[in-house]
Amino acid sequence: MAAKGEGPAIGIDLGTTYSCVGVWKHDRVEIIANDQGNRTTPSYVAFTDTHRLIGDGAKNQVAVNPINTVFDAKRLIGRRYSDTLVQSDMKLWPFKVTLGPDDKPMIGVAYKKKEKQFSAEEISSMVLVKMKEIAEDYLGTTIKNAVVTVPAYFNDSQRRATKDAGVIAGLNVMRIINEPTAAAIAYGLDNKASSTGEKKVLIFDLGGGTFDVSLLTIEEGKIEVIATGGDTHLGGEDFDNRMVNHFVQEFKRKLKKDISGNPRALRRLRTSCERAKRTLSSTPETTIEIDALYEGSDFCSTITRARFEELNIELFRKCMEPVEECLRDAKMDKSNVDELILVGGSTRIPKVRQLLQDFFNGKELCKSINPDEAVAYGAAVQAAILSGEQNEKVQDLLLMVDVTPLSLGYENMNGDMSVMIPKTTTIPTKIEREVSTYQDNQTNVEIYVLEGERTRAKDNNFLGKFTLDGFPPALRGVPVINICFDIDANGILNASAEDKTTGQKKKITITRGTLLKEEIDKMVLEAEKYKSEDEEHKKKMEAKNALENYAYDMRNTIKNENNVTKIPLADMKKFEAAFEQAIQWLDGNQLAETNEFEYKMKELEGICNPIVAKMCKGAGGGGPSFGCGNWA
Repeated sequence: MAAKGEGPAIGIDLGTTYSCVGVWKHDRVEIIANDQGNRTTPSYVAFTDTHRLIGDGAKNQVAVNPINTVFDAKRLIGRRYSDTLVQSDMKLWPFKVTLGPDDKPMIGVAYKKKEKQFSAEEISSMVLVKMKEIAEDYLGTTIKNAVVTVPAYFNDSQRRATKDAGVIAGLNVMRIINEPTAAAIAYGLDNKASSTGEKKVLIFDLGGGTFDVSLLTIEEGKIEVIATGGDTHLGGEDFDNRMVNHFVQEFKRKLKKDISGNPRALRRLRTSCERAKRTLSSTPETTIEIDALYEGSDFCSTITRARFEELNIELFRKCMEPVEECLRDAKMDKSNVDELILVGGSTRIPKVRQLLQDFFNGKELCKSINPDEAVAYGAAVQAAILSGEQNEKVQDLLLMVDVTPLSLGYENMNGDMSVMIPKTTTIPTKIEREVSTYQDNQTNVEIYVLEGERTRAKDNNFLGKFTLDGFPPALRGVPVINICFDIDANGILNASAEDKTTGQKKKITITRGTLLKEEIDKMVLEAEKYKSEDEEHKKKMEAKNALENYAYDMRNTIKNENNVTKIPLADMKKFEAAFEQAIQWLDGNQLAETNEFEYKMKELEGICNPIVAKMCKGAGGGGPSFGCGNWA
């Protein structure tokens, strides 16, 4: 919860390809535009020899700096390096991913001519910092509290890692909520006044890198999640990959050249493919044209919507599987679903819409909410509720907080998984179970905590283990051990075990895929360092631009045909020499420090101001400074 007097709380949709931020203001949610005027910001971070770029600036230079521009961090967060999906993605990314401690993937870049390694949490924290700054610039106040969204199918490690990213970014993450649930809040708030009775709503959320389906009931502002499903590794990026591979083969076939090993060429091709994909949502055909794509060879090709659909039809059909699973888990027939709500930019693809509509026997799709902004909108509403917003529009909006996306349990003596909390259990929840030893004179019990739907323990996701020891030797089955699984409102698990005889108790701290407190503290300090470096770079650019603008403004003013006759020849020559010297110095010292730019500015002002003062005096302005009025 946000403390009183801590300012507004914001809602952040931390996306794979784009992120979005909103806040409750003026009795409604405001989706906040960034410094480029865009309401969504690319989840890109770029590192150069001089500075760091986040968002639009990072994406705009990706073609010239592909190996040091990081994106898709959400596909790495909370995952293991050995994960087959990570290994598969690494082949497609231009930046390096290497093995770190505890099987953690680490992202390698060159920053200020030094090799640096970052975790996915650190990269995500940089994007969160950018979203925080966008909100602070708009609101004119410091932001401390936020609600951050994650895919419904994110596991425990991924949720913890996302929360860690928030801490590194200097945010108090009040709540982690599921993206489809946030979209349902947006829909529920917008339709609260007009809706009557209970509505069964299916949220179909297909974004840049993840896919979620959630089935909910909405009645008079009350939202209850019934079932959820999805795939944390399916989205627009995968559709782009299919197009890129298609054109790489075409380039090879037509020009006998292989561009697959050239990061810059691949990045330029990927950018064109992404643009073509968007165009094909509204037109049946588009052309890709790239000058000098590889070794001086131009590339021009046409792709039709039908060809794009053929390349991705397997992935599009894969989107229907979680829909079936979700209905099955909810024990509901598709005819009982009242609304189909589309969320995420990839739901604009006509074939995806058609497959969903056909699955529901031609039912109309609801398009009343913005698919790019709905998740941030709902997160902002939840942030307003948690921060104590008294507005009547949000007061009655109660969220029966989510369900578990995966079953949670422990490994039993047979090597199978004993389920403690079944999939789709409403959270927060707390479940206890009594177990005992399986050998005579056993004095300790090792408990392996698992997550997943498979029978054998080894086939599920291992979250961590802890040992309960110190109880007296006894016959098998005599000791009474109480195991407790407690899931909080963020969907994060805490597990403990207690020996009922001795009162001995142990609690697990799950660390797989997440950071230790010492690591987080270190990253927070580094984040502050990067922030101060960014601010220094901004000041440097402002000082450089101020000098350049002043030099050209003075030239235009002094050389104005109405003023040139009023300036003595000696002064004119003096100015021209000073101007040329300043511009030449700027051209040769682009990487100079702030104080050097400021010194050169004072030097140029010392020459220009007396000339302008004489000019103004001659014109009768009487003022000693630039801007004295009409010089004619």
